[in-house]
Amino acid sequence: MHGVPSAAASQGGPVEPAQRRWRSTWALLGPAFVAAVAYVDPGNFATNFAGGASYGYRLLWVIVAANLMAMLIQSLTAKLGLATGRDLASLCREHLPRPVTWGLWVQAEAVAIATDLAEVVGGAVALNLLFGIPLPIGGLMTAAVAFGLLSAQTRGYRPFEAVVTGLLAVIALGFAYTLLVSGLDPGGLARGLVPGFTDTDSVLLASGILGATVMPHVIYVHSALTPGRYRSVIGSAEVDGPPSTSAVRRVLRAQRLDVLLAMGGAGLINATMLIVAAQLFAGSSAAGTLEGAHASLASTAGSGAALAFALALLASGFAASSVGTFAGQVVMAGFLQRQIPLWVRRGLTLAPALVVLGLGADPTTALVWSQVVLSFGIPFALIPLVIFTARQSLMGDLVNRAATTLAASAVAALIVGLNAFLLWDLAT
Repeated sequence: MHGVPSAAASQGGPVEPAQRRWRSTWALLGPAFVAAVAYVDPGNFATNFAGGASYGYRLLWVIVAANLMAMLIQSLTAKLGLATGRDLASLCREHLPRPVTWGLWVQAEAVAIATDLAEVVGGAVALNLLFGIPLPIGGLMTAAVAFGLLSAQTRGYRPFEAVVTGLLAVIALGFAYTLLVSGLDPGGLARGLVPGFTDTDSVLLASGILGATVMPHVIYVHSALTPGRYRSVIGSAEVDGPPSTSAVRRVLRAQRLDVLLAMGGAGLINATMLIVAAQLFAGSSAAGTLEGAHASLASTAGSGAALAFALALLASGFAASSVGTFAGQVVMAGFLQRQIPLWVRRGLTLAPALVVLGLGADPTTALVWSQVVLSFGIPFALIPLVIFTARQSLMGDLVNRAATTLAASAVAALIVGLNAFLLWDLAT
């Protein structure tokens, strides 16, 4: 009878495959959340607050567009690792001439150092705002905490991903509270989603938001976290031999969900930063620096909002610094097939940040210039990513469709062009 469930169904037999699929999907979530930290690092704090303070909701659409680009790029990164079983740096070493590989490694190391500089400076500023700790000492404390976070990676990727995701949640909760305090203008929100600019300075700021969207170091990291993950979640029969097409497709769908959730969350955090600044500081230059934003929040929204901002900035500095150091390990292992002790790498990447803080340089200015260095590395990560994911011999059945390659090429060209524009503007 059609209306009567079978005994197997009542005992949970047919339900088990669905439950297994949910468990396997859950087990695959995590790599994109590590990558998402780069989209809410201390540099994003300064840029988004400056955009909201200077132009209100006007540039909200830029954040939405930037987030869509991030989703596409990180989806390709995850797919590259799944299809090839190797990370982007390793593929560059295998398929490019040796001099090119060495050049890519040098610039990737520079990118990792610039990343760490921004995150250590951001963490130091947060500790100064919270406890009045001098910036150089705060930088050392940030580096020590980030080193401790990296120790979770020695027990496997899952603990490291869980810790970083937890810090990402702290950032999200901090700005959720601040948004509740500041309020929201639905009309301004709707107008901000319509593309447009106010003046030439708004074009420049929008270029900064878009141009710094894809951080090259997380492309390397994300591609290194995905290879071989299917073996921990699919049936033992499939593990013994080559994975079936259906298994690979199932993992690919899970990784796309991972990217959607992580990048979507990062986009909401960035949008919240701009909205809070638009609500509280519109038309004011007071939020042009991290310290200025904190002080302005305290005076306009109360000490609770200022505390939430400082805690979110601290979590951002801790998480992003650990990811930056991990990126350095990934690129050296991939490009050179070599590793150095983690404490040595921590010291090498920490030194420039401590020099900047020790010399008394303006933290926000240091953040801006670190983004300039990062912009140089974007083409060296994006272009190989698009080329490799469009290559049938590497990707097999997961090779890009022509439309995907075209869209990714357009995004890469736009980001590279915007970064070139920013560099030219700074130089002239």
